[in-house]
Order: sequence, then structure tokens, then C-alpha cells
Amino acid sequence: MSAPIRPQPGILDIALYQGGQSVLEGHAEPLKLSSNENPFGPSPAALRAMAAALGDSHRYPSTDHATLRAAIAEVHGLDADRIICGTGSDEIIHLLCQAYVGEGLEVMHTEHGFAMYRISALAAGATPVEVPERDRVVDVGAILDRAGPETRLVFIANPANPTATFLPMDALTRLADGLPETCVLVLDGAYAEFAEGYDGGKALVEARQNVVMMRTFSKAYGLGGLRVGYGYAPRDIIDVLNRIRGPFNLSGVALAGAEAAVRDLDWVAKCLQDNAEERARLTGGLRQLGIACDESFANFVLARFADEAEALAADAFLKRHGIIVRHPKNYGFPQALRITVGRPEDNSRVLDALASFKGAA
Repeated sequence: MSAPIRPQPGILDIALYQGGQSVLEGHAEPLKLSSNENPFGPSPAALRAMAAALGDSHRYPSTDHATLRAAIAEVHGLDADRIICGTGSDEIIHLLCQAYVGEGLEVMHTEHGFAMYRISALAAGATPVEVPERDRVVDVGAILDRAGPETRLVFIANPANPTATFLPMDALTRLADGLPETCVLVLDGAYAEFAEGYDGGKALVEARQNVVMMRTFSKAYGLGGLRVGYGYAPRDIIDVLNRIRGPFNLSGVALAGAEAAVRDLDWVAKCLQDNAEERARLTGGLRQLGIACDESFANFVLARFADEAEALAADAFLKRHGIIVRHPKNYGFPQALRITVGRPEDNSRVLDALASFKGAA
């Protein structure tokens, strides 16, 4: 009898990633506020660029993404040679783990961190290490106390998901300075655009050899369906990642759409302004209903109820009214609902429904 075929150690320990729900039985067009998408959609310029690029679908896309990297560098004041583009920032996470960790080495993340940190660590054969947060905020001291010679990657989402909390630059600097020299600090800036005045970690990347910054086009730019993200890092790290990146990981349509999106500064500014205004209204409305929530630095709010039973009841009530939000139990918040900031009419609908729920409770 032949030996069974087995995957690499760690892979069978991976729980399948679960995205936000999008279909609701009994509702043909539910209000989806479960995936932190831009409710206004992509830039019209991006839509035109994607439509034009479809005609060249018989051609292979660029392998070096030079045009998109140049656009990102121009808009954000970065060095194009230190940029790597991937299928969302998820691919950058996976490449970092593939390149820098393996059996006997550790990947650190916080207790409410993005699921892909653990998944990519296990896929690379490494040990994921979870450290506690303090009042739903990344605890720099806890990370530094736990980091050791086996710790090679530390992933921090800032602003964080699903908490929407934010770690200021002095805390990030303390973290970068305190980690072992052999450890890379990875700043996941999927929601960086929504935190006014935050550069996503650019200054830290340019001042050190052990910091990587990640950004995505899935949130503020409204291009989640295209799957485009990028990393900004020291050139030595970019050179390593490019050696294992697939040569045609981004389609021509995705490259064209992302380039047009990053250049449409007015569209992004309008989306960010509307989000800031509606985020404040949604947060204030929830608090008036007696639903706790921290100040949000992202495009969603983590609404905390008395307990899991109340959160589940509120979730069911919203679903009966055609509204889909996220119950982040798998992220350590069984008593909470994560609600994407939608359009003004969307947020009014949420608040009205929750007011009815509270009144009926």
C-alpha cells in the first residue's frame, strides 16, 4: 500500500478565509455593508480605462508594471524602483511569508489581525504568533516583549481591521526601532487613505531597512473586483519578492484601471470627504442608540453590543430589513457588528433599522 499524499506541514491547519456575505435570501438587491467597499464605486476615469483595455485582451500584460508603478510613485512621492505590485495586498503578504519564513520561524500578528497573516504564515510552514491588543488597539509593548530571534515578520494593520483603530507615528517608530534586526515590520495600509495625514508608513520605509508598507486599490479606490495592491520596501526586499512573483500576476485591464484610479485625485478626495462626514454621522448615531464604538479611522465602524446574543439579534433584524453587515466573531468580536460606511441614504437606513431594533428590544 502506497503512502498517503500529504501537503506541507501547516497547510491543513489553515481555516478557509470567509469574505463578507453578499447574498440575502428573500432580497433581490440587499444593501451590502459587509466588505468595506467604496459605496460610490470606481472612478469614472478608471471605468473608461478598463473598457479601453479590453480590446487588448489578446495581449499579455506588462511583466514589470512599470507604468502603474510610475503613476503610484508620482502621486504618492515614492521611488518607483522600490514598488512591487500584486493581486491585492494579499499577494504581497503571501510573497513576504514565502520569501522570509519557514519551519522554526515565526510570523507575529495581533489578536484581531487580518486572517491572511496567519494563513500565509502557515502556508509557508512558519509558526503564527498572536499577541494581545489593549482596548482594541495594537499594543507595541506586548509585541516587543514577545519578539525574539525566531520572529522574522510582524504584520500590523494601521488603521486596523475590524477595529478601525489607529496607531500614531511615534508608536510605529518605537515598534520599528525595538524589533530585532533580523525582523521585518510590515505595515498593512489597506485603509491608510481614510486616516487623514497618515502616509501609510512611507517615512519609516525610507529611513530603515526592515520596514515594508502595503497599500491596496480595493478600498478607497473602489477596485476590489480588480485585485490590485502594492508594496513599498527597501530595494533588496523588492528584488527578493520579484524573484518569486508570477510574471503576469496582474491583467492588462487591472493595470489600466489602477493607473487611471490613482491619477484621479478629485474622485478619491470626494470619496474620502463623504466617508469622513458619514462616518461621523454613523458613529454618533450608534452612540445615541447606546451602541458603543471607538473612533474610526477607516471606512467602517465596529459597533459593540451588550453581548453576543444582542449582536446576533441585531444582525438578524438588519437582515430581515435587507441589510448585510459583518459579524466578526472569527476576529474575536462575537459581541460586535462591523458596518461599512455607505452612502448617506444607506447609513440612514442602518440607523433607522437599529433604532427600531432597540425600540423593540
